[in-house]
Amino acid sequence: MNRGTSKLRRRLQRALPVFALMAMAPATQAATNSLPVGRCINMGNHLEAPNEGDWGRKIADDDFTIIAKAGFETIRLPVRWSAHASKTAPYTIDPAFLARTKHVVGLARAAGLNVILNDHNFDDLFKDPGANQARLAGIWKQIGATFADQDDAHLWFEIENEPHDKLTNANLVETLAPALAAIRSTNPVRPVIYGGEMWSGIGSLATLQLPDDANVIPTFHYYDPFAFTHQGATWVTPVPPRGRRFGSQADLDELSANVQKIRDYVTRTGKTPFMGEFGANENIPVDQRVHYQKSVQAAFAAAGIGMCAWAYTNTFPLYDSAKKAWVPGMLDAMDVTPRTK
Repeated sequence: MNRGTSKLRRRLQRALPVFALMAMAPATQAATNSLPVGRCINMGNHLEAPNEGDWGRKIADDDFTIIAKAGFETIRLPVRWSAHASKTAPYTIDPAFLARTKHVVGLARAAGLNVILNDHNFDDLFKDPGANQARLAGIWKQIGATFADQDDAHLWFEIENEPHDKLTNANLVETLAPALAAIRSTNPVRPVIYGGEMWSGIGSLATLQLPDDANVIPTFHYYDPFAFTHQGATWVTPVPPRGRRFGSQADLDELSANVQKIRDYVTRTGKTPFMGEFGANENIPVDQRVHYQKSVQAAFAAAGIGMCAWAYTNTFPLYDSAKKAWVPGMLDAMDVTPRTK
């Protein structure tokens, strides 16, 4: 679906701000390929539910104004495209759902926020990557065409959230190759994000291979120590017991070691990954959640890492939608400065 030489030239011109922003990154990132994610928040449990609203809340039109005024620079938008696309070629996405997602992206951009748009919860892909490879590509062909007119400097694609089960680092590049090609047919230089196996934990970076594409950016997720962040989470088996606190010397040593893993990765690959998710469950006392959030944020920020908190509302919330207020201490923990205008 090449749109022709003149349109390609215009898209390349629009892409220049991406590289300009990269060049303006902190000195620790100056020689690396990175994204200007900054401080970011996930719109978790909304469009990646089977249907928006199934998990408690729909995205409101003013959510992005609230997020931008708080000082965040980017939102990550998880979307369960597979629940709204046919299972036979050409894997047509429900037009109403596609329009809804485009509306949400437009609201975020109008508020001045960057957007990371991903595919989330494609469970069949994890169970049988080969059998679902073409469907993933067909879905991304439509997404790519829909958003091709958006500025490359502010809208980024993430092909698949948290590969796991049978989608591993060994077959990741091969499995995602048709989807990347579909994106590139209409978005030749838009940044595209890859996360590794085992739910994109920090350890996945050790063996993560990336395609030969200068605009592919790595990501990882961070929920360590899991026994702390997921205590009382009923969707985990077995459910980690409540009462675990964060901040022991062992916890701090683990955090320091994990930051070093990222520094080593940057040195080895020349690419700076960003943290696509981190946070702690709402079952945990607020002071402990804030302490964890602040400790992780400060540690990885020192290594020049952009990071996206999970999530705006629901399960790991930073914002209390019932009280219409940020959870006390969370904005400070994320090191964001509210905008005055």
